[in-house]
Amino acid sequence: MEDSKKLARVLKKTLLKLYSKLNNPDYNYVIHTAPIKDEQEDYYHWQLQIIPRLTNPAGFELGSGIYINVFPPEEAAQFLGEE
Repeated sequence: MEDSKKLARVLKKTLLKLYSKLNNPDYNYVIHTAPIKDEQEDYYHWQLQIIPRLTNPAGFELGSGIYINVFPPEEAAQFLGEE
């Protein structure tokens, strides 16, 4: 139960930063779970990915379904980490 409370706190803090610093953008979130080949394992490291939609999709995104992040992760971490 303690892990779920920690996740809730981190998720709340992250979404509040997106709301306040990026003017409440639309976003998708993806939960990566165990692949079929690993579903019988005793453990699997889940991953929650939050993908803010900051730009309009263009040719590459529309054609491939893969979205390009134009903001370097180091700068994003610094920007979102500021109080």
